[in-house]
Amino acid sequence: MHGADTDGRVVASACTIAIDDLPDGLIVTDRFGCVLAVNRAAARLTGVTVERAVGRDMNEVFPFRDHDGREWWKALDPEGGLRTRSRVPERPLHLPGGQELYVAARLSREPERCGDVDRVTITLRDGGARARLERSRADLVSTVAHELRSPLTSVKGFTATLLAKWTRFTDEQKRVMLETVNNDADRVTRLITELLDVSRIESGRLELHRQVVDVPARARRIIAGRVAAGEAEDRFRLVIGDHLPEMWLDQDKVDQILGNLMENAVRHGRGTVTIDIESVGWGVAVSVRDEGEGIAPELAPRVFRQFWRGNSRRRGGTGLGLFIVKGLVEAHGGTITVQRAPEGGAEFRFTVPTGTPDFATV
Repeated sequence: MHGADTDGRVVASACTIAIDDLPDGLIVTDRFGCVLAVNRAAARLTGVTVERAVGRDMNEVFPFRDHDGREWWKALDPEGGLRTRSRVPERPLHLPGGQELYVAARLSREPERCGDVDRVTITLRDGGARARLERSRADLVSTVAHELRSPLTSVKGFTATLLAKWTRFTDEQKRVMLETVNNDADRVTRLITELLDVSRIESGRLELHRQVVDVPARARRIIAGRVAAGEAEDRFRLVIGDHLPEMWLDQDKVDQILGNLMENAVRHGRGTVTIDIESVGWGVAVSVRDEGEGIAPELAPRVFRQFWRGNSRRRGGTGLGLFIVKGLVEAHGGTITVQRAPEGGAEFRFTVPTGTPDFATV
């Protein structure tokens, strides 16, 4: 049997759960709308204290309204409607203060099939958090559509042109067009990889395959790749501290972290990009800093959010790189911060702890 005790507990068979332990807001009423129990989450979301609510009429202390101003409790009508009704779907509702909550209800009947309503259990969720999530998803769709449109248009245009007029072009012209198609295909692949990384980070499904990783060697490799791609060799400076400990990390993820931070420094900064690797008490700290304009202190909390691109004229990218970096560092049990570099630019510093082979997969 399920029910709510007057001291704020939900009883299910032999298991007793304090309703204040529930993550969502919970309100329990009788069939007439008298409030029997309210948990802390519901009090926080509505601003109505438990003492003020219990024993009073539901519509008086929790006057939920829909977007058209209709009273939700009256529309719910626990004593009316079909006697088989047991669930009320979640929907957005408002309180007089203006806050939006997502509200759902369950009608408990006695007997369970077609009996009279005994109790009404109402759950509340923060509408602001839901709205932020929906805006984030809308931003994601918009960004993906924008980022995909340009390279796919290019790929389609050059491919169609080559197929229709292959014999009219010189070998050099064909090579240029095919190189453009190849570069745009790489751009689409990178975007898809970033989106998959974001999905894994947000869902907690990111896997790490740990092995002994030589962090300075990985930094040298990333620098060599950027130089091979056309960057000046003297643009980068690598500083390696003494007595670095053995590090058990995911090598591919370390390459991704270093690559994204160097890409960010080159794209948005100026001057020399310095990569400083040193031992700290519990692991290794890596700083990547440039000599550009830096990041204003008030903007620092936003840097690791999705789609953040700052106010740089050379925007580029999807705005997902630093979000992914933070997720990868934290998956290793580390931390990352951003501050003003001594040379005036931005300094990203991440620290990862020493690991052991026991952490094969996270």
